[in-house]
Amino acid sequence: MMTDQVPLPTMPDPAGPRAEIGVIGGSGLYEFLDDHETVDVDTPFGRPSDPLVVGEVEGRTVAFVARHGKGHRFAPHKVNYRANLWALRAVGVRQVLSPCAVGSLRPEHGPGTIVVPDQVVDRTWGRPHTIYEQEGPVVHVGFADPYCPNGRQVAIDAARLSDLQVVPEGTLVVVNGPRFSSRAESVMHQQAGFGIVGMTTMPEAALARELAMCFTTIAMVTDHDAGVEGGEAVTHEEVLRVFASNVERLSSVLHDAIGQMPAYEADDVATCPCRRSLDGLELPFTLP
Repeated sequence: MMTDQVPLPTMPDPAGPRAEIGVIGGSGLYEFLDDHETVDVDTPFGRPSDPLVVGEVEGRTVAFVARHGKGHRFAPHKVNYRANLWALRAVGVRQVLSPCAVGSLRPEHGPGTIVVPDQVVDRTWGRPHTIYEQEGPVVHVGFADPYCPNGRQVAIDAARLSDLQVVPEGTLVVVNGPRFSSRAESVMHQQAGFGIVGMTTMPEAALARELAMCFTTIAMVTDHDAGVEGGEAVTHEEVLRVFASNVERLSSVLHDAIGQMPAYEADDVATCPCRRSLDGLELPFTLP
């Protein structure tokens, strides 16, 4: 693993197929690609949660990584987010879709609702939040709008084709986990105006921005958070049950979004601000 004083080593290009779109999947999405090739990628931050699997969806090449590893063996605060994002970029990915399970902080947005957030609040701690930790030029990336505008619109359009309730904007507050929120914390989040609460996607979104990758979260509501109008305490079993009951429709949304995602070539990066996040910055090492 990297220390503050040691520059990142040069990693060899991974052998195997390349991909243009990445999917970081959570519970129930481990079999997202039926026909795929496994690609082992080593990174300066260690191994990703699982080997990448690369296949084709809607005529597009897609790399999938299981966020928590197969069998859900990594808790949210133990996921190697840096390795997952670096590995995706190393196989050519520049656009990332990040489905996740969340709790709703709004009574009107119940289980089964799809939310495509446009803002995020990071309340995690103890997780490595940047890939630029070593000595060298300091790298500050803009993060005012954390999600890709083009990816969000595609995801919203794809979700509206489903029979699920779709919320096209909102703020996702990311807590550290692995425990669920107390009622007081849930009420605090509601009073702050947040719409949904989860335990992943941060620092995912920020790391993607540091790697000049487009990043879009598609959140599936599995429950009302404990403090929402006297809601019951959230349980892991209930979260998994609701997610499993909606996973086919979420997979359909992902397939439709992948098929409609803009195809960016090297000379088209100006069309998306995410891909220009490192313009004018001096980097302390070469990205894959």
